[in-house]
Amino acid sequence: MYNFEDDACLIRRFLKGDEASFNTLVSRHMEQAYSFAFRLTRDQEVASDVVALAFTRVYKSVERFEGKSTFTTWLYRIITNCFLDIKKKETRRQAVSIDTPNEVDGKGQVHALQIESNVPSAFSTVMSNERTKLIWDAIAQLPETQRTILVMFHAENLDYQQICDVLNVPMGTVKSRLNRARLMVQEALRGQSSYFVEAA
Repeated sequence: MYNFEDDACLIRRFLKGDEASFNTLVSRHMEQAYSFAFRLTRDQEVASDVVALAFTRVYKSVERFEGKSTFTTWLYRIITNCFLDIKKKETRRQAVSIDTPNEVDGKGQVHALQIESNVPSAFSTVMSNERTKLIWDAIAQLPETQRTILVMFHAENLDYQQICDVLNVPMGTVKSRLNRARLMVQEALRGQSSYFVEAA
């Protein structure tokens, strides 16, 4: 186990010229960064692009890290900004649709929003997978800022204050956008109630 003080130590060493410390920092956070980016993008290639861009920005601006929050919080902020920048470029080019589901590998699989079944059967497994797909299809159609907050809260398990720190917005804004995102997902799932009925 490590704490954020270890990250700050690595950053200080890197700023003194120890390149290996930055490589250690990247290795330590790469899996978590990719997981977060994948949950935002639902696309392995785009998630990889987001992470690569994010760590490039970290490398160029790491001296700006002041240690007032954890490195993870700061990294999430950079990943979020990279995600939003890429989505803006995609919108301008009209080249990529966020409505198309992608294959999900084990690294990117998320279960935080699933409706769990107590029946360990093939049927319940299929139903659970279909629920997950339906939920993520609905989340993919949210505006990027609302999608980001929903993913942070439900998939990344960040609390309200951590999300405020990442996005640099007031608590009230986080809560209202999260509530709006939940309502939009619920609305998108109307007519799919058969997939969310618990087994008897």
